Amino acid sequence: MDFAYDEITNSLRERLLAFMDECVYPAEPRFHDEVQAADNRWGTPPVIEELKREARSRGLWNLFLPATHAHGAGLTNLQYAPLAEITGRSVWMAPEALNCSAPDTGNMELLSLFGTAEQKQRWLEPLLEGTIRSAFSMTEPEVASSDATNIATRIERDGDEYVINGRKWWSSGAMSPRCALLIVMGVTDPDAERHRRQSMILVPRDTPGVDIRRSTSVFGYDDGPHGGHAEIIYSDVRVPASNLLGEEGDGFRIAQERLGPGRIHHCMRAIGMAERALELMCQRTVSRSTFGRPIVDHGVVQSWIADARIRIEQTRLLVLKTAWLMDTVGNKGARTEVSAIKVSAPEVAKWVIDRAIQAHGGAGVSQDTVLAELYGVARILQIADGPDEVHRMAIARRETRPYRESDAAAVTTARA
Repeated sequence: MDFAYDEITNSLRERLLAFMDECVYPAEPRFHDEVQAADNRWGTPPVIEELKREARSRGLWNLFLPATHAHGAGLTNLQYAPLAEITGRSVWMAPEALNCSAPDTGNMELLSLFGTAEQKQRWLEPLLEGTIRSAFSMTEPEVASSDATNIATRIERDGDEYVINGRKWWSSGAMSPRCALLIVMGVTDPDAERHRRQSMILVPRDTPGVDIRRSTSVFGYDDGPHGGHAEIIYSDVRVPASNLLGEEGDGFRIAQERLGPGRIHHCMRAIGMAERALELMCQRTVSRSTFGRPIVDHGVVQSWIADARIRIEQTRLLVLKTAWLMDTVGNKGARTEVSAIKVSAPEVAKWVIDRAIQAHGGAGVSQDTVLAELYGVARILQIADGPDEVHRMAIARRETRPYRESDAAAVTTARA
């Protein structure tokens, strides 16, 4: 097994690392100043638009879209993995600067895979250009959305239109004034087989009946300039029947197509978050002293640092293996590994960030470092795109299936 990055990946890594050092990290203070001074909490800070132009001029644009799609950079998941990791080091700025920010990445993949020519022209092209943003509207407050078949929002056919009624929340990206498109999941046939009841439909954000009520925050952070997470009421929202994404009943399958790549992208960035936290922990503990010696010389701190490096390396290898499997055998063939990294990567990031916070003392939980925000992101990733418990259940089911089947066969033979 060759663990070396190929020539394309190394070239892009060098360019991306230079972009981070020369442009992104120096712009972080300005980003936060512009966010605080903005009249519109949800607007895009001017520095992000400058970074987008610079990234595009350096050929660092739409890197997430794999070779199996048109319009993308043509990278494999394995090639993109270390690049996404780097962007996770500045999770509020770098992904959007490269037009590789959720939920737009997953929405662009859906439009690329399932959109009609008209849908692609109207929505995919401006998303790829970075001129608009989008939202993914699936989770609901009144059902256990960890089981996607519980979704209750109705999408009902009425002649040449569909009518949408329901209540959503955690619709990522919907607070942004640049959000032009909502991809909504709802029930089109409540009497169909359990996984064929749902469909997805494209809803322009300015459609009458779309009521964006509020933003939901994460530990008090509202993810403002990144588009936020909205609670939305859909009341008799009418859109043309041509806005259906795929066919009726395809909603659950399409959701799985979207969430697989989306999950690995989150995990890639989570590793970068952990690396940033480890770097800050090392800098802090080397530069401060307690009880007559540098903090880094205390045994407990050395254990934190060593364990952080071990956990990060283990998780990175699993993410790379998962990316390789997705490239070689497809998303279905990598389902167990996708679930495994979805559990392990946020947990490792949260663990490392938590130790870095402890090493910083009061500064770690304040707005003077990025650690508190990073912790909030890592913690929500243990819920978003399927909670850890659901992924553990899926892994256990696949792991025990051969034993269940052999045991069932043995019982059948014994009875015969």
